[in-house]
Amino acid sequence: MQRYAVVVDPVGTGQEYPAAFGDAGVEVVAVLSLAELPGPYRASWHPENFRHIHTFDGSLTALAETLRGYQPLCLIPGAEMGVELADALVELVVPGTGHVPALAAARRDKWAMAQAMKAAGLPHLRQTCSADPDEIDQWLRDTGLRGSRLVVKPPKSSGTDNVHIVPEGTDWRPLFGQICGQPNPAGGRNEAVLVEEFAEGTEYLIDSYSAGGSHRLVDVCRYTKQRRGDRIGIYDLVDFVPPEHPDVAVLWPYTRSVLDAVGIRNGCGHTEVIITADGPRLIEVAARPAGGGHQMITRLATGTNHILRTVAHRVQGQLIDSYQLIQHVGAVFISAPAAGIWRNAEIFAEVDSLPTYHSKFFAGGTGDVVPASEDIYTYLGWVVIASTDEQAVVADYRRIKELERQIRIDPLEPAARTAADEPAPKGGTADSASAKVPSAAWPRQRPGTPTERHQAPRNLPRIVEDNRLPSW
Repeated sequence: MQRYAVVVDPVGTGQEYPAAFGDAGVEVVAVLSLAELPGPYRASWHPENFRHIHTFDGSLTALAETLRGYQPLCLIPGAEMGVELADALVELVVPGTGHVPALAAARRDKWAMAQAMKAAGLPHLRQTCSADPDEIDQWLRDTGLRGSRLVVKPPKSSGTDNVHIVPEGTDWRPLFGQICGQPNPAGGRNEAVLVEEFAEGTEYLIDSYSAGGSHRLVDVCRYTKQRRGDRIGIYDLVDFVPPEHPDVAVLWPYTRSVLDAVGIRNGCGHTEVIITADGPRLIEVAARPAGGGHQMITRLATGTNHILRTVAHRVQGQLIDSYQLIQHVGAVFISAPAAGIWRNAEIFAEVDSLPTYHSKFFAGGTGDVVPASEDIYTYLGWVVIASTDEQAVVADYRRIKELERQIRIDPLEPAARTAADEPAPKGGTADSASAKVPSAAWPRQRPGTPTERHQAPRNLPRIVEDNRLPSW
């Protein structure tokens, strides 16, 4: 008898589920939450990988009835855009295999997330959320945060989309109109703006897998991000830390409490935390696998990942408590310092001969129009380095960053500049036999030619000033 697993929006990282479940003899049924996928996800949608595809038409009851017919082992989200629909469906299709229904909003909306943290009595950043700028301004006055360093972002942001830092003594209000009412990469619209105090410290990603409310550690990564102007979250590096690292002893108990607070009970957890001088503070948590190329590099570093843990649990009932760091891995991101015509992409040809080189991707080359890198959708490319020799990985990271500082970009004429400033992703490939990472998401265009659009690897990244090396 054929066994099935239902994946809501099997795009982004979710595109890896059909092969992984297939290897275990389970067929994936695809559910699309939208008839037309948002730009960042289009390139990773492969309908040819599914015999059964269902699109949500607004009737939850009808869709649930159809899906029950497959008697699926599980119903899970493949990407951030599928989290809410998966939460709404799972108790109707496979009762008891999802998360706490009453806390569904806290697993997607950062303001609801903050309220869940407060209700659980957990340390959290001071923040507010509103569609009224006057209300936000009054809150800043009441809390004494007016004039302090702030972070302004959408409550449902993803991929550092529209995430801004407001320097001390600077007005935050001009950013309100850039966010409120604007579309977001998940296919929705920003209905409010979230403002929070700035968190100073090292940022970590903690991936987990839960079963029956018991949480298990998949990997812990240290994020390095650059800051440029008012934009934060410009990816620079992600590297993995071993489970015995002293920071993990701080992060993991706090993260388990966060997972409980937002009601994650069965499946993947993806949590971002900064260790501040006052202790760990949540940035966000998601009930889905880590995005994009993170599955590839996690497997490279630990031998397993979210996708493999999901299949092992849902199909074989196997659970692993923690992870081992089998080699040092760094995912190095290459950023454009300005929009314009890239003149010297050939400088990165040498990365293939670096001792720790594993794979790379660049969305364009010499003569291509590129945007200034300001989020995960607009970087030029990435290089993955890996070795059991940590110092060799550090040396190659530094060499790649030396090359990045040599990037030469000529300014655009006004007409061409508009095209470079409006990314709408679609497509791309990776230079590695094992990599399934989609490409960078800026419009690849030579002046005077039609624009080709590309999709970015999702996720992967400590805030550092421009060009400052991290201390490994």
